[in-house]
Amino acid sequence: MKKHLLILALGALSLAACQSTENGADSPSDSTALKAINDTTLSKHIAALASDDFEGRKPFTNGETKTINYLKTEFEKLGLQPGNGKSYFQEVPMVDIKSTPAANMAIKGTSGSLSLKYLDDFVAATRHVKDQVKVENSEMVFAGYGIVAPEYKWNDYEGLNVKGKTVVVMVNDPGFTDSTLFKGKTMTYYGRWTYKFEEAARQGATGVIIIHDTPAASYPWAVVRSGWSKSKLYLAAADNNSSRALMEGWMTQDMAKAMFKLAGKSEDLMKQAMKPGFKPVDLGLKLSLTINNTIKKSVSNNVVAVLPGTKRADEYIIYSGHWDHLGKGEAINGDSIYNGAVDNATGTAALLALADAFKKAKKQPERSIMFIALTGEEQGLLGSEYYGAHPLVPVNKTVANINIDAMQASGKTKDIIAVGYGQSELEDYLTAAAKKQGRVVVKDTNPSAGFYFRSDHFNFAKVGIPALYTETGDDNIEHGKAWGVAQKEDYTKNRYHAPADNFEPAKWNFSGMVEDLRLLFDVGYRLSNETTFPGWKAGSEFKAIREKSMK
Repeated sequence: MKKHLLILALGALSLAACQSTENGADSPSDSTALKAINDTTLSKHIAALASDDFEGRKPFTNGETKTINYLKTEFEKLGLQPGNGKSYFQEVPMVDIKSTPAANMAIKGTSGSLSLKYLDDFVAATRHVKDQVKVENSEMVFAGYGIVAPEYKWNDYEGLNVKGKTVVVMVNDPGFTDSTLFKGKTMTYYGRWTYKFEEAARQGATGVIIIHDTPAASYPWAVVRSGWSKSKLYLAAADNNSSRALMEGWMTQDMAKAMFKLAGKSEDLMKQAMKPGFKPVDLGLKLSLTINNTIKKSVSNNVVAVLPGTKRADEYIIYSGHWDHLGKGEAINGDSIYNGAVDNATGTAALLALADAFKKAKKQPERSIMFIALTGEEQGLLGSEYYGAHPLVPVNKTVANINIDAMQASGKTKDIIAVGYGQSELEDYLTAAAKKQGRVVVKDTNPSAGFYFRSDHFNFAKVGIPALYTETGDDNIEHGKAWGVAQKEDYTKNRYHAPADNFEPAKWNFSGMVEDLRLLFDVGYRLSNETTFPGWKAGSEFKAIREKSMK
């Protein structure tokens, strides 16, 4: 998920507070809470969390210990209760696996063979907690997008038995090339690479390989190569992940074309697979690959605090944000600490500011408010995935999730972006709150990239909980839209996931960040004093899950 930082001088917050009260406060008690969300509070926490002393906040390091204890202490100071019985911590068991495939992956056919070079032509790993795994002469099948989506009348595995076989599938979903299919350009979860691996495992495949395509994936091969060259953290499982495919990986578009040629098939099969009614194709090829692993098991922590509701304390609104970043790594310009000031010291500080605001509200919320600082987001949304599988409060009593990840420091905007627009009724709450501020809600500009599935709110959605994820808008009030877009691009190019993502208080303008947080407070505060539950909108892939859980 991309995170954005915009740079300006500090805004005058007294005016911001007055404007928020005039445009956005439901009542005088509301405005009292809103004033607790300010640049002083945010700056204090960001300065601490993004300092070198916290060592980049990577799980399993001294940086984690400092971070989670800092958050626990701050929640205690605010008078919030522990969220996990008597503890502020939810342990998240993980396993770190450094998979090292053989230098070459062999694909053999009756007319010849291919030797794919690791990193240049393919990447591969395994989730199986074993020192070594081998895929030997596994028959290869091209299964289109690798999607089973009954609501869209689409099943790439229909009539296909892939047990012991390796499936080759395409990235994204059919709507990417045909706007009449699925949700058109707005990617569904069926288009995410994580889903492809999950579905292949459900089908019993031994291996699964995704064909990379830059436009459809929304990132170049270099991103795949870099991400898969490192060790990966996974959630620990009782079966040591034996339920997953033995091998998961990607191949380049050029190698996919060479594979089809070796199989005596036209590469036009990929175009045919984009249309309804496509049937999987046995390629008549066999794949072999050995993967050696280095394994480490450990435990990280989500940090959880609760403000109990005054009337319906068994119903919860959850605010979330991930505390982790990348720790220490390759030095760039002499700096080797990846402090993650924007990504996501801002969102973590936001949780503390929101907790302070709810605590100070003259009229306390009728429903309980839970604040979760999540671990392992940078490793694949692991903390939220664990919470989804081990919720601390019942899913059918969880009203909504509001997730905060990488806030701008650029000044106010006329708009706010609802990532994955069209998913849930929470967007209606957001629209009402934005209107009070004289702002509008807009869609994310690149819905085919599937950003709705790339931050922690997704794992709440995955178990049916309506989830809202916003990004501060592009249309900067002082400098205009083009400037706002350019600043985001500059952050992504020069600071995102780099040591340069540092806290620079003299350059940061908190006024837009403050306004966005006050807006998100408004959404949660309204929800906390209602008796109804917001739902998913028609066409959402999460609607049926929610309806089932609420029975």
